[in-house]
Amino acid sequence: MLILTAGEVRQVLDGAEHEVVEAVGRAYRLHAAGRTAVPHSLFLRFPDSARDRIIALPAYLGTTGGPGDREPVAGIKWISSFPGNLASGLERASAAVVLNSMRTGHPEVLLEGSVISARRTAASAALAAATLAPAEPQTGVTLVGCGVINFEVLTFLRALLPDLAEVTLFDLDPARARAFAERCADRLPELKTTTAERIEDALAAHRLVSLATTAAAPHLDASPCRPGTLLLHLSLRDLSPETILSSVNIVDDDDHVCREATSLHLAEQQAGHRDFIADSIGAILTGGRGHRDPGALTVFSPFGLGVLDLAVADLVHRKAREQGLGTDVPDFLSPEA
Repeated sequence: MLILTAGEVRQVLDGAEHEVVEAVGRAYRLHAAGRTAVPHSLFLRFPDSARDRIIALPAYLGTTGGPGDREPVAGIKWISSFPGNLASGLERASAAVVLNSMRTGHPEVLLEGSVISARRTAASAALAAATLAPAEPQTGVTLVGCGVINFEVLTFLRALLPDLAEVTLFDLDPARARAFAERCADRLPELKTTTAERIEDALAAHRLVSLATTAAAPHLDASPCRPGTLLLHLSLRDLSPETILSSVNIVDDDDHVCREATSLHLAEQQAGHRDFIADSIGAILTGGRGHRDPGALTVFSPFGLGVLDLAVADLVHRKAREQGLGTDVPDFLSPEA
């Protein structure tokens, strides 16, 4: 068993945004082609703490079967979300990823998973922004929720959208927004960063908006958004069912995203169908079709398929082996009696 810590995962992934996006895009295309197995995620919830949860995402990422293709990958991500950690100065999310041998089924590598999870989420968002690009250059983005995920989103957007020059921030906690702005000034000084005091002003500032909050129920009126805006609906529960039903909706998998009281799940319950979902990102990547309507709101709602975590974890595993990173534990599995 090879064990890779958060620092080692970051060492592999820092500066590798294009490789991560490539891995995520490949996983989406394989999923669209039916070359994956993605059981429904298991949500472990707690009777006395409704906001906290731990989620298990098992998955299998296959191959195209073509020459030179990579080996298939199987494994699981076990990720917790405890929003109350933020008040104690701790990270909201923590995770572990296990990859199993497809020859023996034995666990082969244990990776710290929160870095992988954040970056595959950001890569997915940036890939959608680039794939569903408008005719004119995308020069600005609004980030609603000033946490780890949206900083990674901003990093990946900078890698994929060369014209990006402005970022507008909004968070219910002004101190978090200020700290985020300071981090932007330090890490991304070429960007013009402003902080909006009202959510309405933030939503209207740019035609690209990333929502990464800890909302447990719809709370956001998207009417201030300009026509032609793309909403990267990463936290899945910000938008009202009415907003979903009146928008062009792109998902990663309609069966997965219409669960667990997401905005799309509530929209399905209200409408009695899923016809409001226009397409999947995998089908768009495979067929080259886009759905950025200049006169409407486009909403990208990715549930976050486990195959994305496997794709990025496999990338980390391979590069870590090449670089001699990690701690090998040869006697991790019990010997036969």
